[in-house]
Amino acid sequence: MSRSGTVIKRQTLDPHEGGASLRPRDMKHKTSKALFAYWNAVRGNRVAPHRFEIDPSRISALLPSTFVLERLDAETFRYRLAGTGMCEIFGCELRGTNFLEGWETIDRVPLLRQFSLLTRQGAVAVVYMQINPADEPPLACEVLLLPLLHTQDTVDRVLGAFSPLDHPGWLGDKPAIAKSIIANQIVWPTGDPQPLIQRMPFESPEFRQVRHGPIPPSERPQLRVVEGGLSHSESDKT
Repeated sequence: MSRSGTVIKRQTLDPHEGGASLRPRDMKHKTSKALFAYWNAVRGNRVAPHRFEIDPSRISALLPSTFVLERLDAETFRYRLAGTGMCEIFGCELRGTNFLEGWETIDRVPLLRQFSLLTRQGAVAVVYMQINPADEPPLACEVLLLPLLHTQDTVDRVLGAFSPLDHPGWLGDKPAIAKSIIANQIVWPTGDPQPLIQRMPFESPEFRQVRHGPIPPSERPQLRVVEGGLSHSESDKT
């Protein structure tokens, strides 16, 4: 429970139940709603938009709370970019670290399944987690994970948003030292699971070593984090 009284029961929803399309109003936080609406508009009738179709200037107010992950293998989704607000909450620079590190097994297993469905079938994941700083009550957060096509029309990028559902006084001053999932859901933006997307080609050890090295600059526009963005009052849940 957060100080505002937000309560989310721990649950994992069956990704093959229902089939209703995800709508922005189904999410709790303004940032998640806005990012999903933009991603969905760019996507059109495809499984996912391409990475370089995402225009940072169209979501500039959201950038402090957004991140981009790169899939290196089934258990490694490395932060290529992480918003300043998110890094402040965790008290460290997240760029270059693995999103899947630091989770207990009970949470890591469903996350692995969600990332598999996201990269293989274009699913969207909505995760509710709680973070715990030292000597403070836990805080509920909403995490939105959106697939992006990149190389060879495979999903090997993930666009995400991390949104605390409350703004206690310690937020940004006391880093989160523990995290756990309290609810998660897989949804299909088109209403139904999609056929399997082509998997990434096998990477030789030499190529994998290069991929883990410094990220080279690209000549194409990159999603860049800017200071500012939504204020606490603007980014509160609705």
